[in-house]
Amino acid sequence: MGAFFGNLLQVLFFTIWILVLGRVLLSWFDPTGRSTVARFVIQATEPLLGPIRRALPPTGAIDLSPLIVLIVLSVLWRLI
Repeated sequence: MGAFFGNLLQVLFFTIWILVLGRVLLSWFDPTGRSTVARFVIQATEPLLGPIRRALPPTGAIDLSPLIVLIVLSVLWRLI
């Protein structure tokens, strides 16, 4: 049973990783977020990125919240 939950967490972390990375890439190619895929990715990642973005001091045009989320996910992934 423990292996099942470990595998489930790994799949969840991988999915979140891909969504956050997709959000970064979409910000370069579709910054308006008008496509269906972009809206889905934004809605899926905003609950993670929003609180971190609000907690970080303003850095101008660079959004560091995806980097923070990816680092935290990497650490948690290694702990599983």
